[in-house]
Amino acid sequence: MTIDRIQPGAWNSKAVIHGDTIYMSGIVADDKTVGMKNQTEQVLAKIDAVLAEAGSDKTKIVSSVVYMSDMDLKDEMNEAWMAWMDPACPPARAGVGVTLTPGTLVEIMCIAVRA
Repeated sequence: MTIDRIQPGAWNSKAVIHGDTIYMSGIVADDKTVGMKNQTEQVLAKIDAVLAEAGSDKTKIVSSVVYMSDMDLKDEMNEAWMAWMDPACPPARAGVGVTLTPGTLVEIMCIAVRA
């Protein structure tokens, strides 16, 4: 079985596809000057783009991990997540408080399928 890489870079790929499974790297916002909700919206838009390039979409996400620099901002992240997520297809999800690079409030990893 082949392994395909989406947007490979010097140290990672945005996603790696093995069979019908898409393993996404952690995705962060481009604009670090905005708040949690806006950063989350940026990340989710980037996830949509990577999934489309991989031949999938957000309804096919089976698992997601949301890394947050401040768990007190989880409600703001959830506001963006709930507006984006298809309520008929919620993935398994974990929210984890971590230290992220300066200015980064949220980083999201997903596993999806192409079926």
